[in-house]
Amino acid sequence: MRRLLIRPGGIGDCILSFPALEYLKSEYTEVWVPAEVVPLVRFAHAVRSIGSTGIDLMGLAGIEAPRAVIERLRSFDSIFSWYGANRDEFRKTAQDLKLPFQFFSALPAPGERVHAADFFLRQVGGDGVAIPRMECPNTVGEDFAVIHPFSGSSRKNWQLDRFREVSRRLGGPVRWSAGPQEPLEDALRFSNLYELACWLATARVYIGNDSGITHLAAAVGIPVVAIFGPTDPAIWAPRGERVRVVSGTLGEIGVEDVLRAVEAVR
Repeated sequence: MRRLLIRPGGIGDCILSFPALEYLKSEYTEVWVPAEVVPLVRFAHAVRSIGSTGIDLMGLAGIEAPRAVIERLRSFDSIFSWYGANRDEFRKTAQDLKLPFQFFSALPAPGERVHAADFFLRQVGGDGVAIPRMECPNTVGEDFAVIHPFSGSSRKNWQLDRFREVSRRLGGPVRWSAGPQEPLEDALRFSNLYELACWLATARVYIGNDSGITHLAAAVGIPVVAIFGPTDPAIWAPRGERVRVVSGTLGEIGVEDVLRAVEAVR
């Protein structure tokens, strides 16, 4: 059985989908995800970035679907796809070509208050509590905290000066983390997310916003404090036995709230 899994979306969305993707693992499993997520997919026989496949051209008006991608898609016995669920023309092209697609919504329906990881797992026939896990072998814990004060949207970011106050009051060394384009002096930056994951796995605690990197920290199993403002943690909180969420209006979440969560999770 040759199976293809296609999962677009942000880092956090993809990580929350990992239990569902792993549930679907077959004799041969290929996964197509955004380029930055490719290093994180460790269970598949092959992983490709969606942008490298040519699938984006399928279904575009006036453009013939690339023959190479069609033949590649035809080589699979089944295709589970969160890609194209909202593109009528893409789904019609796939149907006309008799490609073995099953399409799934990439987001829980509005008002459906089930955790996203459980939602994705149930979509594909699994059940239970879905907890993404990222194995990083040969990591040795060190005595430092990580603070990642960014996210994919500024409206989800707690104030930087409050993160700095938390840093001053934590005790012990603190290392700041940021993405390649995020402005933060002296922050550590990793272009490869798996390398970032294995570095995070050595920390004693992680503190961050509602972000993909916070989901990554939870997946490697270290203590995590996640600060949530406008998004619903009942649906989108990182999953793990060592996770604490501080939620509310971001301007009203205080330094003491976060420090208490750090003490509770360690």
